[in-house]
Amino acid sequence: MPKVQYVNTIRTFDKEGFKKRAGCLCFKSEAENEVLLVSSSKVPNKWVVPSGGVEPNEDLQTAALREVAEEAGVKGTLGRFLGTFENNKRKHRTAVFVLIVTEESEEWHEGKCGRIRKWFTVDSASKLLRECKPFQACYIDKAVKTRLGCG
Repeated sequence: MPKVQYVNTIRTFDKEGFKKRAGCLCFKSEAENEVLLVSSSKVPNKWVVPSGGVEPNEDLQTAALREVAEEAGVKGTLGRFLGTFENNKRKHRTAVFVLIVTEESEEWHEGKCGRIRKWFTVDSASKLLRECKPFQACYIDKAVKTRLGCG
């Protein structure tokens, strides 16, 4: 698979020095029973939640929508804010939103570089993320809790 060429290499940081990131849990419908994951740009046989760096002067919602369009080729209705998830090991904080997908592009920026997207049940996605990106499995846990009104 060809190496992904990133659109922006400028990174922004918060006042504590954490890299600012944003992304979305992309659901197929308001039922929130299928979630879209993308193949990792670094390890293509692993699956991740589409997310990435916040550009200078960009708000978190705009960054999240841009990242899912670039990485997964989808657009939709931005839903609830799940929270900001801190990864001390990688020194970044990721703002995560729910997105109900309304449009899937046949071609998208990182798809041209070999990135794949795929729909998974919430349980399957959670299991995959726990194996590949345990930090991101927290996003699904929070989405399930907030959907059920438990937090």
